[in-house]
Amino acid sequence: MSSPEPGSAADVVRTWDARADHYLRLFRHELDGKPYDLAVLRAFARRVGVGGRVYDAGCGPCGHVTALLAAQGLDMLGIDLSPRCVALARREQPGVRFAVMDQGAVTGGPLDGLVAYYSLHDQPKHRLPDTMAAWAAAIRPGGRLLVVAKEGAADGVIDDPLGSELRVYWAEFTAYELRRAAHGAGFSTDDCTVREAYEDEIPARRVYLAATRR
Repeated sequence: MSSPEPGSAADVVRTWDARADHYLRLFRHELDGKPYDLAVLRAFARRVGVGGRVYDAGCGPCGHVTALLAAQGLDMLGIDLSPRCVALARREQPGVRFAVMDQGAVTGGPLDGLVAYYSLHDQPKHRLPDTMAAWAAAIRPGGRLLVVAKEGAADGVIDDPLGSELRVYWAEFTAYELRRAAHGAGFSTDDCTVREAYEDEIPARRVYLAATRR
């Protein structure tokens, strides 16, 4: 049987099912050491408002962003294409809801918001406009979007930066690319900031895009 196309949905499932446990060991408590990220996520929750329906797209095996936002009063659902990631997130975050779903084919709207915390790195950059369009279709006018991504120009298969010994698809983005794709999909940019990597992170700057559905 041939391997799935790099960056395809089947490839995302293959690579994340294989490295979900490894990722969980590395990042179970990552937000404890990221004060800037905590502030950004809490600001997003305030903008959405208590009770708002929000998806955490690409929640991963930790489910920590989903749980943090649920604790801020949002009606959260963590979604991930990898069944293994979803199974681990359910175990790690009891009482928080998770489901297997493709972030590029979101169903169940209208939503009051969507957060994508490093979920764009597994797919080719040329798919960014389609993914943004899918998010826009799921979010009601006036709803909120938060995207966090690593800054750069990478777009292809590399050795897993997380050390799983797999070959994985890896894409990076500039602030301009994220703003342009969001605007093209029907979002207005509220804020777009960049921070340097913390000492224990992959050495790439982080981009934070906050936007509102027009």
